[in-house]
Amino acid sequence: MPDFSIRSTAIEIMDDLDCSGEVVDQTLRELEFINAWLGGNHVTIDALKKLLKNVRSTRQIVIADLGCGGGDMLRLIHQWARKNKVDVKLVGIDANPNIIRFARENQKDFPEIGFLSMDIFSEEFRTMRFDVVIGTLFYHHFSNHQLSTFFSQLKKQVDVGFIINDIHRHSLAYHSIRFLTQLFSKSAMVKYDAPLSVLRAFTKTELTDIMREATITDFVIYWKWAFRWQVIAKLH
Repeated sequence: MPDFSIRSTAIEIMDDLDCSGEVVDQTLRELEFINAWLGGNHVTIDALKKLLKNVRSTRQIVIADLGCGGGDMLRLIHQWARKNKVDVKLVGIDANPNIIRFARENQKDFPEIGFLSMDIFSEEFRTMRFDVVIGTLFYHHFSNHQLSTFFSQLKKQVDVGFIINDIHRHSLAYHSIRFLTQLFSKSAMVKYDAPLSVLRAFTKTELTDIMREATITDFVIYWKWAFRWQVIAKLH
């Protein structure tokens, strides 16, 4: 029986930045479906609406999606922004160039969305500026210390705030996703990584501690179905 009292430090297959080929492409296609089916996309879009509620829409809003995967979240943001007449500049960032290749092809009908292969801990990334940074099922790949250091750095780079959409570490979430992926997934990576992602994920207390360690005080944490945390941090 897994230990749900602490975050797992086991490595996911997705963490290998050299992984490529059909296993990656199939995984990204399935993750897009899982996020849509379990309501995960709504968690990010809803948070973005809340974060931008009082931001003047007369200027362009630069939004970066970290660990962007196949770029489906940016496509949804693009469609929402166009519908609501919000001027946005969208960029997806992922350290795996093979994932970026897939994202560019996957979103080829949306040339307005840019994609960059880049390590978020690199000096190159630290020189960039954004209005909003989002991460969907991304931050559980890093340790608490890495996250608190990174979020502290974001205070120098981000003008409005950032959004976390990640998993609530819970036994029901673990057993449910393990059962569903074994039953329906065609990707060995999804079958292995999905339940491990739950074990690497967060409790509310852990997220709160990470934010406080980063000296971020203006934030809220909401629990969302299905076993997701929605964190909205305002930086200015």
